[in-house]
Amino acid sequence: AVRFEAAFRQELMLLVPSLVVAMLLPLPPVERLLLLACGIAVLVVELLNSAVEATVDRISLERHPLAGRAKDLGSAAVALTVVLFVLAWATLAGPTLLKVLRT
Repeated sequence: AVRFEAAFRQELMLLVPSLVVAMLLPLPPVERLLLLACGIAVLVVELLNSAVEATVDRISLERHPLAGRAKDLGSAAVALTVVLFVLAWATLAGPTLLKVLRT
């Protein structure tokens, strides 16, 4: 995925620093685990989306409504997972980040 999927590389480049921050913030273990899990979920869903897209492209290069729908649904799943990641960070890490940055 790192070699062939630009979206995976981009998400990985954003995720690694956030995981480092999550490990350094003074958070309870469960909250830290949730932040890590949401980040990993983004990568997992991106891998599944890439697999769907590769399969659809392998079956036929011809445009078909169902092929387009499969790709769109995979992309929507990635988008929803990114929203979950952002909400988790805003809710769990946001207040702690603000406290750390103010001091």
